[in-house]
Amino acid sequence: MCELLAMSSRRSTRLTVSLKALAAHGGSAGRNRDGWGVAFHDGNDVALFREPTPAGDSRLAKFLEAQGPSTTLAIAHIRHATRGAITLSNTQPFLRELAGRAHVFAHNGDLPAIDDCDNLAYDRYCPIGTTDSERAFCALLERVRGLWVSSTSPPPLEARFAVVSQFAADLRPLGPANFLYADGATLFAHGHRRIQPATGAIEPPGLFVLSRRCREQNDPVDARAAPATDALQEVVLIASVPLTDEHWRPLAEGEIVAVSAGRILGAATSVAPVR
Repeated sequence: MCELLAMSSRRSTRLTVSLKALAAHGGSAGRNRDGWGVAFHDGNDVALFREPTPAGDSRLAKFLEAQGPSTTLAIAHIRHATRGAITLSNTQPFLRELAGRAHVFAHNGDLPAIDDCDNLAYDRYCPIGTTDSERAFCALLERVRGLWVSSTSPPPLEARFAVVSQFAADLRPLGPANFLYADGATLFAHGHRRIQPATGAIEPPGLFVLSRRCREQNDPVDARAAPATDALQEVVLIASVPLTDEHWRPLAEGEIVAVSAGRILGAATSVAPVR
């Protein structure tokens, strides 16, 4: 299955060690060799880099590991194609504009019945490619649009969390529904199920989370902030599988976390689907 990675930090930093570890899982000899991408948020905009080629063999990926933009929010994805050709248009993360800011989405799983799901329809937002993941993103944007167009600033977190939670609950009956969604203000991560390497079974956990706090001058995380200071750095990393030898907490099946500026703002198991 595909793999996801997200980072949220209090102070701007570079995604280096974790991005390198993720890209290593996307070599030409591995399963996740069908494309890669990473989105670096910068205010209301995003620097998006994607290639429909193996991440482990990419010169661009190696450059970003060492010299990527400094950011407080990033989402990355390596692809194992299950639906849609190996093309740029089918390469994640996906990006759309809503209310004057970039929204980014990446999904891990297979949703074969999504085309027949009426409550995941879309109108204003249409897929560019042919993946079930992008179709899901378009459906999510249709749901959150009403919150954003009626507000001059980010809508209340509680309202956004409720919409994302219901979306996740509607997605889960269709198949593995691990996803990352960032609206520029907040990162939302939903853990469900994925193929477990040890058993081959499709079961939880689908995502893991790791929180770190340290002083920048002694910071061992994916942070190469310059110049070094004694300021406190807080970082939250979310990934499909642990990328370092640390205590990554597995998300419970159906658990959603909301993260901003390196802190988990809230976590809950999403509600049951509305029938």
